[in-house]
Amino acid sequence: QVQLVESGGGLVQAGGSLRLSCVASGLTFSRYVMAWFRQAPGKEREFVAAISRSGGGTDYADSVKGRFTISRDNAVNTLFLRMNNLKPEDTAVYYCTDRTGISLQRDEGAYEYWGQGTQVTVSS
Repeated sequence: QVQLVESGGGLVQAGGSLRLSCVASGLTFSRYVMAWFRQAPGKEREFVAAISRSGGGTDYADSVKGRFTISRDNAVNTLFLRMNNLKPEDTAVYYCTDRTGISLQRDEGAYEYWGQGTQVTVSS
């Protein structure tokens, strides 16, 4: 079955950096659009970034544009999220997810499988 396993979260001070990883198994990784979402306490899950199957196309939420970079390595079935200049409002559980099709979507209903999430906490 499909498994998405995130890692790389942790506690960091404001202005710091983290790199999240998501290893996929049970699917032909290069055939799927991939994305990161996040959910802060008491809030709904929200879109962070998405990347095309080849990695040539990306989309970012306005709140992270210029600070976060999504990338992928299809040779090792892994999705990444590089997060720089982190802010306390970035504190959330971060999830990776996949979808069939070729368009980059911001609606979580367009995505299929989800990982268990990794906690990112940014202190002020």
